[in-house]
Amino acid sequence: MSDSKPKPDKYTVLLYSDDLAVRDRIRLAIGVRPAADLSVEFADASTWEECRILLDTYEIDLMVLDGEASPAGGLGIARQTKDEYADPPPTCVVIARAADRWLAAFAQVDATLVHPLDPVTTGQTVAGLLRGRRNGVIPLGTMGTLG
Repeated sequence: MSDSKPKPDKYTVLLYSDDLAVRDRIRLAIGVRPAADLSVEFADASTWEECRILLDTYEIDLMVLDGEASPAGGLGIARQTKDEYADPPPTCVVIARAADRWLAAFAQVDATLVHPLDPVTTGQTVAGLLRGRRNGVIPLGTMGTLG
């Protein structure tokens, strides 16, 4: 009798920032196994156009966006994704100030994280969003599909 553990569910996380170092810090905070039952692979984007191509080409399970990116900030991309896609993935925006959460609410962001990223909080947040995706939770700002 083998004592093998079930394989973790695998998800694709889109990381967006115009700064490669920021994407690397976010990737490091999330890790490839944010929880025992979850495994992630990353797709990187440094522009809104790259985000759009990845969303149109691949099944993206979660978007983690840099709120401080330029010229397109993560909050704007989150809102535009919610407006333009019928079934967008959940979004998490990394913001510089906790006071910017009201902007994230306006952008219909599903979760926020604050710089500097705490790996435990980041992993828990990402795991919660991915488990919600797996369980059919409808992201904020969308009609989703019912039944």
